[in-house]
Amino acid sequence: MRKRMIAGNWKMNKTFSEAVELASGLAKELADGTGDVDVVVAPPAVDLKGVAEVIEQEQAAFALSAQNVYWEESGAYTGETAPNMLEAIGATHCIIGHSERRDYFHETDEEINKKAKALMAHGIVPISCCGESLEIREAGKHVEFVVDQIKKDTEGLEITDPSKYVIAYEPIWAIGTGKTATADDAQEVCGAIRAALVEIFGQEIADGIRVLYGGSAKPDNIAGFLEKEDVDGALVGGASLKADSFADMVRSAMA
Repeated sequence: MRKRMIAGNWKMNKTFSEAVELASGLAKELADGTGDVDVVVAPPAVDLKGVAEVIEQEQAAFALSAQNVYWEESGAYTGETAPNMLEAIGATHCIIGHSERRDYFHETDEEINKKAKALMAHGIVPISCCGESLEIREAGKHVEFVVDQIKKDTEGLEITDPSKYVIAYEPIWAIGTGKTATADDAQEVCGAIRAALVEIFGQEIADGIRVLYGGSAKPDNIAGFLEKEDVDGALVGGASLKADSFADMVRSAMA
């Protein structure tokens, strides 16, 4: 049985003090625990230390994630963050391949694959994103497109513990556009992802890898997604920026 996961991607929001305040508020909201649900928050890089301290001091019921990483251990890569730096600061997870990184910064599947391997070498769990544009969906090629991403993103990965690798399906056309994929839309693609994972890693590993839905997930629609067989949680954007709304989504996953 796969544990559900609710991950909050704060994107480029919250100053250091605001991030500490949000993390503290979330720690209080989840003071009674999160049951059998893994909860992760991903603040901006400059806020990671502050949130890590909140987690430690308040024994918060959530883990720390970065939003991005570079695959080299050190060197002349101005502005980048190495996996050992994330490990040292207490990050246990890291988002890679988010649609905004692919679109705005032209990241490729090959680069995302390198990031996954670098993170896993340091015991950090990748939350590897995939998803299609509106153009691809309207052409009816969305399943084929996403499965191709999965095959490229996982090429050469060695996974013995399926809990240490997470996939987040995020239909690009449903992020910040007011459009939302239906639960059936999510299940169609998440089910295809699961089938691709069986082909790549075998049934046992594929059955243990969590597949999240990420596309304008909110407190009032998350329950429908979680009812689906191959949707194991959510990668939450805007709704993770308020402690109460994010905590509500965690409680929905606990139900």
